[in-house]
Amino acid sequence: MTGNDAPVLRVAGRPVARYVTRPELPPRLSPRPYLHPVTTLAGTAVTEFSPADHLHHLGVGVAVPDVEGHNFWGGRTYVRDQGPTELDNHGAQRHIAFQLCDSDGLVEELRWVAAGTELLRERRTVAATELTATGLAATAWALDFTFSLTNVTPHPLTIGSPATNGRPGAAYGGFFWRARRESAAPRVFTADREGEREIHGTRADWLALAGDTWSLVFAGATEQTRRDPWFVRTEEYPGVGSSLAYDERLTVAPGDTVVRRIVTVVADGRLDADGAATLVRKAVSP
Repeated sequence: MTGNDAPVLRVAGRPVARYVTRPELPPRLSPRPYLHPVTTLAGTAVTEFSPADHLHHLGVGVAVPDVEGHNFWGGRTYVRDQGPTELDNHGAQRHIAFQLCDSDGLVEELRWVAAGTELLRERRTVAATELTATGLAATAWALDFTFSLTNVTPHPLTIGSPATNGRPGAAYGGFFWRARRESAAPRVFTADREGEREIHGTRADWLALAGDTWSLVFAGATEQTRRDPWFVRTEEYPGVGSSLAYDERLTVAPGDTVVRRIVTVVADGRLDADGAATLVRKAVSP
């Protein structure tokens, strides 16, 4: 790969993330650009790429299991009254060009294509910024990730999930972060809740995932993004996403655009609720 195919983001001169634009992946994995590895400032990896338990989990990115019946998530498709099913319905996100590509961020244009047809045009903005907070032992930086999906077809498009197709609780689809797997499941908490069962499917200003020596704190940075429930897994695998279609399909009219922005604090050390809240406030402040 050339440097433009996999630019490296840096914070305070340290490499913290590689962004792969043209991955060579089989169609079943719904090829798409992704960030991996993403690391703390101390160099601890906090993402996984194509792990054995879910080969279609590709670090950090945008993945949607159902765009008008086309799979942009990878793997099997959940079919109502049938369950997970192997279908030849996989789409791909194709890099067009960078509008900006610097060491601290990028702006990218993408095409979402399935069955030879472009369904969505995306503009993606990714930025890496340093964070400091007086009194906190952890060192941290923030990954600011915004995606805008525009329906370029002459017809309405609907975005769904296994949940909207009949599998309760499986409302994945949108921004998704496959986190580092360790011997023990990570701790997951918000300002007032703790544990996967208490948090999955709820709305919260921020959500933290803490491993042995690292913490990730996810925050919706726009009013619309904060309305999306969180998708959380810790026991089966460590992963966090923001659900575009939690209990009903999301309709995008021709020419309309769906915009979401997630800011993620990437910290060394195990943050508590106060530490997570402090860093999130700094990360999402104007």
